[in-house]
Amino acid sequence: MTSFGKGAAGGAPGYPALPDAMAPTFAALGDPTRLKLVAALCDGMAHSIVELTQVAGMSRQGVTKHLHVLANAGVVSDLKVGRERLWQLEGARIDEARLQLDTIAREWEQALLRLKSFVEKDD
Repeated sequence: MTSFGKGAAGGAPGYPALPDAMAPTFAALGDPTRLKLVAALCDGMAHSIVELTQVAGMSRQGVTKHLHVLANAGVVSDLKVGRERLWQLEGARIDEARLQLDTIAREWEQALLRLKSFVEKDD
């Protein structure tokens, strides 16, 4: 069980500490356009910038900027096939983010159970 409070990773008091390495991942996923791109890449296939511009409904330059943010956070990677650059999801990073969210959810559930027990004890 992870404890609440300021941990080694520098969590704010009263909140679970998350590894600092996860902050860029959550920041990158916090944009609606980037979430659309991630959803499109969830099919497990590599996609061209042309395909992804259709999903995002914006210019190639705009999509490329979003893809670079996702790549810097380790969420996507690119590979060159001939003259074309294809983008793919890095599932391991998404799994790490999911595990962190699962940890937070468990801790909130435990906190709510403690609160419920405290409130019911006074009845």
